Amino acid sequence: MTDPVSALLIGTSILIAVGVVMWPRVGMLSRWQEMRRSSRRVLIEDALKHLYDCEYKRLVCTLQSLAGALGVSVNEVTELLSGLESHHLVRLDGGGLVLTEDGRSYALRVIRIHRLWERYLADETGVQELHWHSEAEQKEHVLTSAEADALSAQMGNPRFDPHGDPIPTSSGDLPSQRGVPMTQLRRGDVAQIVHIEDEPEVVYAQLVALGLTPGVTIRILDASAERIRFEADGVESVLAPIVAANVTAQFVQEESIAETVSETLDQLEIGQSARVINLSRRCRGQQRRRLMDLGVVPGTVISAEMRSASGDPTAYVVRGATIALRRAHAGLINIRREEKA
Repeated sequence: MTDPVSALLIGTSILIAVGVVMWPRVGMLSRWQEMRRSSRRVLIEDALKHLYDCEYKRLVCTLQSLAGALGVSVNEVTELLSGLESHHLVRLDGGGLVLTEDGRSYALRVIRIHRLWERYLADETGVQELHWHSEAEQKEHVLTSAEADALSAQMGNPRFDPHGDPIPTSSGDLPSQRGVPMTQLRRGDVAQIVHIEDEPEVVYAQLVALGLTPGVTIRILDASAERIRFEADGVESVLAPIVAANVTAQFVQEESIAETVSETLDQLEIGQSARVINLSRRCRGQQRRRLMDLGVVPGTVISAEMRSASGDPTAYVVRGATIALRRAHAGLINIRREEKA
């Protein structure tokens, strides 16, 4: 027989356990339900984004393509679309899935937040560019439209994200696509990169490693079904067409390339001096601000004074002060050698 004290303790324990599970807003059941709602909202928003992407690129979106993009089964997509149709966000048109006006407006809000956050990461933080997309994927589902508007105003209402994708305005306006895929360029063509596709990540990493970014001017040296050989910032590189298809560029005049090709500070020999032309577009955020704080700005004369025993870093004199820069950082500073007196 259980004594009254033990019975009271058992009863209290049961009440606490039930409270932990059932308590409104903070109980385990409530938190599980909130997580489930949040996951479903993320799935809905990702589906709308994919549908808009297909529409923007003039591709037909099917159940199978949507399931593949979301990483779920066709049955799960069918159930998801049923809810989207009932809320008048999606409709079936000629065998393909299309957005309604409300669905398009919702998708553009999510895309706006994503691209604004990528712009913020690129310009205001030291986050590496390979992580911009995944970070923005998380933020796009939690940032409100009002917070996005405030962030945009803080950055001067940028028109493009760091990959060259246009950022929708708060009213949903979005410029049309620019340029042509790099695979359409032919030998001798000169073009400026206007967009780099950041998915899949393994392809994007290869493009980043080559220093390809919006604003870089390229010249096609040779183009075939097997490879595309080109020059960017004076450096010759080769890409497979399947990778080059992730780069979009606009044709420019032949003579304009002369201004974009220059040496970089890491090419300066000890005892030589050069004048800074500009900082590479790949130099962003905190790294860019640090160099500018050190006096590395257009017009500044820099001298290479000494190299470490290992060959990296190198000591440079900038405005009377000696600074050490690693080769990777010096390679982001475009220069013009000073003529000897």
